[in-house]
Amino acid sequence: MPLRVLLSLLVVALATSLEAEELRSGITTENFDRRVRPQDNLFGHVNGQWLQQTEIPADKSEYGSFTQLSDEAIENIHAIMQEAAAAETASGNMQRIGGFYRSFMNTDAIEQAGIAPLKPEFDAIDGLASSEDIVRHFGVLQTVGVDGPIGFFVGTDAKSSKEHLAAVYQSGTSLPDRDYYFVDDERYIEARQALRDYITTLFELAGLPGGAQAASDIVELETKLALFQWSRTKLRDANLRYNKYAVGDLPELTPSLPWQVFFAAVGTADLAEVNVTTPSYFQSLEAIFTTTPVETWKQYMRFRVLDAAAPALPQGFVDASFELYQNKLAGVPEQKPRWERAVETASGGRGFGVLGDAIGEIYVQKHFGQEAKRRMDELVANLLKTYEVSIKELTWMTEDTKQKALEKLHKITPKIGYTEKWRDYSNLQIDAEDLLGNMRRSALLEHQRMLDKLGTPVDETEWGMTPQTVNAYYNPTKNEIVFPAAILQPPFFDAEVEDAVNYGGIGAVIGHEISHGFDDQGSKYDGDGNLKNWWTESDRGSFEKLADALVSQYDAYEALPGKNVQGQLTLGENIADLSGLAIAYKAYRRSLGEKEGPVIDNFTADQRFFIGWAQIWARKYRDSELVRRLVTDPHSPSLFRANGPVANFEPFYRAFNVTESDRLFKPKAERIQIW
Repeated sequence: MPLRVLLSLLVVALATSLEAEELRSGITTENFDRRVRPQDNLFGHVNGQWLQQTEIPADKSEYGSFTQLSDEAIENIHAIMQEAAAAETASGNMQRIGGFYRSFMNTDAIEQAGIAPLKPEFDAIDGLASSEDIVRHFGVLQTVGVDGPIGFFVGTDAKSSKEHLAAVYQSGTSLPDRDYYFVDDERYIEARQALRDYITTLFELAGLPGGAQAASDIVELETKLALFQWSRTKLRDANLRYNKYAVGDLPELTPSLPWQVFFAAVGTADLAEVNVTTPSYFQSLEAIFTTTPVETWKQYMRFRVLDAAAPALPQGFVDASFELYQNKLAGVPEQKPRWERAVETASGGRGFGVLGDAIGEIYVQKHFGQEAKRRMDELVANLLKTYEVSIKELTWMTEDTKQKALEKLHKITPKIGYTEKWRDYSNLQIDAEDLLGNMRRSALLEHQRMLDKLGTPVDETEWGMTPQTVNAYYNPTKNEIVFPAAILQPPFFDAEVEDAVNYGGIGAVIGHEISHGFDDQGSKYDGDGNLKNWWTESDRGSFEKLADALVSQYDAYEALPGKNVQGQLTLGENIADLSGLAIAYKAYRRSLGEKEGPVIDNFTADQRFFIGWAQIWARKYRDSELVRRLVTDPHSPSLFRANGPVANFEPFYRAFNVTESDRLFKPKAERIQIW
């Protein structure tokens, strides 16, 4: 070979090597446990050292990548709230943020007030004399954030997605799931006793007589409610949840429940239509109302008022609430510091809290760059295009249904970072000396914000999360995918690393959310967000056969001794994990064009993609928390979210040379590919 050609090849090779060296892989190799083979346990291989070396913080029930990012967001929000609290001339939302923080941290004022702020509530309950009075007051309590056996909300009409519809739903129990009330599992029995102890303690702290008897009566009453509540698996069925009634026709369902009284109390006296999400529950509730003494309902209401207010009451109430909900039910040994609880209450956790959007507007100004948004726009566009190609290549779906699937895909609206229209808090009065009053005024404002939607078109710009939330979601009635700013960080997304890990991380999350539009429930909605069947019978049958196989796969996973994942409860999320991973991989390969991705840190591009996938699921749970999640959480535990999908995915087999002797191996005929 001529020397000139040899030198030229050497220069090209050197340039390629230097280019690869300049690229960061995005892999945290110090978290690896190289004693665990990726072919046997990808989750354990990628996260093994982290799992061994990481202790769950004493104030948490679980800890992982999501929690770490949430902690960062909480620290950033804390700085915002402290700055607002220290500002002597703050106005508008800064005054509200600062005033709320001071009210939460002002323990002297809280202790001095005691339960005096609740006296009007107890006086009102004392005056109730009939079942009709009870139902009316449940409506009143709804407006200030106190739950009862009749839940009420205003949402999108699932069969007319541009309009709002009021709905009622089953509610009123304190333990995490109906099973806790009557299944003779040791942990559930302990939970029932812990609830009795909690009720007794609240009554004693409040100076209310008969706490022990009240506890027994209330747990018995909640057990009756739980017996007739729908299971979480049944509640997943979008068709079963849609039961629109003219309000005037409700007596046909429950002849003696005074619905008009309840609706008037929640502020909708002229309500014409309502979705009864769980009809059989309300028929049983009617019987419970007729057989339960008024005095028992009054004791139940006193408890619900104290329970809802406990985090804003003197320390004894705070400790009692923590003991039940965090210690006994989730295994958490220590309370979070008070400042952190102040941040979560104001900012909203996964909801909107007292001032979630007010804080969010400041948060994105300080902590969210436009470059991240631009890169996310590119990723989303590539994932959507790849999904289109994937639908066209499906072998189990007929052409007519494929066309309808493509129509729905093309109508998906992505939302990245933060809302275009922040919530208005100008009518919210915040008093730095009155924490409980602030909480009640916030509940009233948010209740009214919800009622104001009735009779108005659905706002397509509205978000269901704040930008500081570490999460993402798909909304079937708007056919939208939403990615708040706080999740667009490592290990999910890093603008400074080679894209294999980004596609394995945030790319798979994007694919996951798109896939929810085509999971076992999301696929029941059309491209305009209406609950409407667009499938042929044969296509739906083919889809359900694949879904049933996935149910069986996850049913076999044992999370704790004798406690398995519920494949049907977690089906939608498992479909989205499997499909999201597959689409993200195809999108990454598509982004490379005809090239192969670079080798970095001695890993091929495909290997780094799957390592990026496994990295985002790093998480540890306390046993009590995992028990709770297995019956309440539609997501599988993180170990199975990492390993379950790759066992079905041929590119994983190629990337790590998986063979029949490896634990993650499944025979080719048994591997499940849906989208």
